[in-house]
Amino acid sequence: MVAPRVVDLMGKRVTITGAMRADVVAELPEIEWIADPGLRETVTDAWAAALAASGFSRISEMKPSGNYDTRPLRHGTQADHFRSVTRLAVKIAEEMAALFPSFHYDRDILIAGCLCHDIGKVWEFDPANVKRWNADPRANGRPSIRHPGYGLYICLTLGLPEAVAHCAAAHSGEGELVVRSLENTILHQADYTFWRVVEAGGQLADSDPWLDGELSGRSGTKI
Repeated sequence: MVAPRVVDLMGKRVTITGAMRADVVAELPEIEWIADPGLRETVTDAWAAALAASGFSRISEMKPSGNYDTRPLRHGTQADHFRSVTRLAVKIAEEMAALFPSFHYDRDILIAGCLCHDIGKVWEFDPANVKRWNADPRANGRPSIRHPGYGLYICLTLGLPEAVAHCAAAHSGEGELVVRSLENTILHQADYTFWRVVEAGGQLADSDPWLDGELSGRSGTKI
C-alpha cells in the first residue's frame, strides 16, 4: 500500500490518501496502462492533489468543454474527454510504429501526458474563479491563468517528468510558441481531433447553461 503523501498547492496543504487515489483511478482507468509504477503513482497523485486543492471533488464535476467559455459536450464528462484523447493518441502512435520501423515513442510519457494535459482545468473551470474574473477582468485577467499554465504548475509541483509537464503546458495554443515533443504532437492532434469531430458530429450542446447561463452569450461555437 502506498503511504499518504503531503503536498502544497496554491497555499493549501493536501494529504493524498489511498481513497483519493482510488477515486482518481476509477475516473481515469487508463492510468493503469502506464507501465512504470512510479510514473503511474505520480500521475494519480497529481490528479488527487489538483482536485483536493480546487473546488471540485471529482473530474466529472467540471464543465465538459474545451475552454471554460465554450459550449459543453451534449453527453459525457471531462473524464470522458481525457480518456478518449488518451485512447486516440495511443492508436495514432501504434499505427505509426506499425507502419514505420524506425518510429519510436515513449508510451508511458504519451499516456501520462494525455491524462494530465488538461489537469489545469481545475483552476480555469472553477466557478468561483470564473465569476471573479468576469466581475473584474482587469484585476487579474480573464482567465488569470489558462489551464496549460496551471497544469504546468501542478505537474512540476508533484514531480512529474519534464516531458509530461511539457504536454500540459504546450498541448494547446501555447504550444505554437515552442517545438512540441513527439508525444505532445500526438497528444495535440488527438485533442484537436476530438473537439473538431465532436463539433462536426453535432455533439456539442445547443446552449450553455453553466453558471446559470452567465457565459451563454460568449460560448458560441469556438472550441
